[in-house]
Amino acid sequence: MTQELGITVRKDKKPSEWYTQVVKKAELAKYAEVKGCMIIKPYGMKLWESIKEEFNEKIEDTGVENAYFPLFIRESTLAKEEDIVEGFDPEVAWVTHGGDEELEEKIAVRPTSESVIAPYMADEIRSHRDLPFRVNQWANVVRWEATDTRPFLRTREFLWQEGHTAHATEESADEETMLRLDQYREIIEDHLAIPSILGYKPEHDKFPGAKYTTTIETLMPDGKSIQSGTSHQLGQHFAEAFEIEFEDEDSNTQTCWTTSWGLSTRTIGALIMAHGDNDGLRLPPSIAPVQTVIVPIYQEDNREKVMEYAEKVSEKLEQKGLRVELDDRDHRTPGYKFNEWELKGVPLRIEVGPNEVEDETVTTVRRDNSEKEMGINREEFIEEAEERLEEIQKGLYTELEKYLKENIREAESKQEILATIGKNRGYVKTRWCGKEKCEDEIKEEVSAEIVVLPFREDSKPASIQASDKHIDGECAVCGENAERWAYFAKNY
Repeated sequence: MTQELGITVRKDKKPSEWYTQVVKKAELAKYAEVKGCMIIKPYGMKLWESIKEEFNEKIEDTGVENAYFPLFIRESTLAKEEDIVEGFDPEVAWVTHGGDEELEEKIAVRPTSESVIAPYMADEIRSHRDLPFRVNQWANVVRWEATDTRPFLRTREFLWQEGHTAHATEESADEETMLRLDQYREIIEDHLAIPSILGYKPEHDKFPGAKYTTTIETLMPDGKSIQSGTSHQLGQHFAEAFEIEFEDEDSNTQTCWTTSWGLSTRTIGALIMAHGDNDGLRLPPSIAPVQTVIVPIYQEDNREKVMEYAEKVSEKLEQKGLRVELDDRDHRTPGYKFNEWELKGVPLRIEVGPNEVEDETVTTVRRDNSEKEMGINREEFIEEAEERLEEIQKGLYTELEKYLKENIREAESKQEILATIGKNRGYVKTRWCGKEKCEDEIKEEVSAEIVVLPFREDSKPASIQASDKHIDGECAVCGENAERWAYFAKNY
C-alpha cells in the first residue's frame, strides 16, 4: 500500500496531525515497535549529523574532548547523588535480569550521565594543572515518559550530547555555563534560523542538584515553547558527592566546581514545527541535506540535451561547495518531483527544460516564499547561488523573529495572564515574586508555566545572576514584591 505524498491537513487547524504527517512523509522518522521510541531515518539523521558537526566544531575549539561512557549505571552509583534519584526516579528504566538470572543489584539505563562521568573526572583530576577539565559525549539516553510521545519532540529514547566540566573556581564554572548556552544560541539561531530567548529556569525547575540552570527557549507557531538546550552550573554538590578534588598551588586539597550542558534531537522537532508549512518542511540552507535540487523537464526527443545541460549546472554548483541533487528519475513526472522536494524542504529548486537550454538560463523556485524567477542567466545564477541561499536563511529567521516579537505580551495581574494565554498563547511577560505557589495557580487553570526567567538585556554573562534579581513592582499573582521578570507559556 503506497503512502499519499502530500500533507492532507493544515498546520494551523490540526498541528499535531500535521506534525506527524511531516515527520513520516518527509522520511525523517517512523514509530518503533516499543511505544514511545522512534526510528530515525537517513534523511532525519542527516539533520542531526549537521547539528552535531556544527556544535562539535564549536566545543572542540574551546578545549572540549569527546569520549563515551556506559549506558548502564549501578543503582548504588546513582544513589550517591540523591537529588538525581529524586528528580529522575519516575522516568528511570531499570534492568533487573541478565538473561534468566535476577541481578543482585538493579542497573539503570542512563537518564543522564552525571553519576558515571563524575567518578571518571574524580579519577582523572589530580592537580590544578588538570583544570579546567572538559569532556563531552554524543549518546542516547532513556527517560520513561508517561505522557504522550511524539518523534523528536518527546520520546523515551533520544539522542543528545552532554558536556561535563570541572573547574577550580566558581567564576570559571559560571563562565563555562554561559559559554555553552551562547553556543546553543548560535546553533539554534544561526544554523536552524530560529530566534530564541535565553535565561534561567526557576529554582524549583532547575536540574536536580544544580546550583542553577540556564535555558534557551524557542516559540513555536502554535504558541507553545520548546526548551531547545540547557546549561547547568552544578556548584560543588556533585563534586562533594563523588570526591572530585584537586591539589591547588599551595598543595591544599580543594573541591572542584562542575557544570553540565546538553542539546538533543528535540531541536529537530523545533526545526520542523518552526519552519514547516502546509506543504511540508522548509529547511534553512545551512542545515538542509540538499540545498538545491535540479529538476530536468524534457520529452524523449530532447532528453539528452536537457540532461547534459542539467549535469553541467549541477557540476558547477557542486564546485562552489553547494549540496546539490540532480533528480534524473525517469519514472517520476516533474510535478511529482516538485511536490516531493517541497515536502522535504529543499530551499531552492532549479528547473531546466528546452527553453532554458536554448537561452542558457535557469528557472528557480524558493521554498521559503514560493517565489518563482524565470530567465536567469546560468553563469550569473551559479555565481550568485550562495547569496540566494543566504537570503533564504535570513528570510526564514526574520519571519520567525517578527512572530516572536508579536507574541510576547505583558500582563499586570493574574487575570491578565490567564486571559492572554487563553486567547493568544505565546509568551506572557510578568513580574513574579519567586514563589512556586504563584506559578501553580496559573498552571492549574490554563496548563501554562514559567518557561524562562529572562536575562536582563544590559547584563553581561559574568554578572547576570546577581544583577538580574529584584525588580520594581509587585508580583502579578500574589501582589507581594516582585523578584524577577518571568515568561509564562504552554510548552512541549
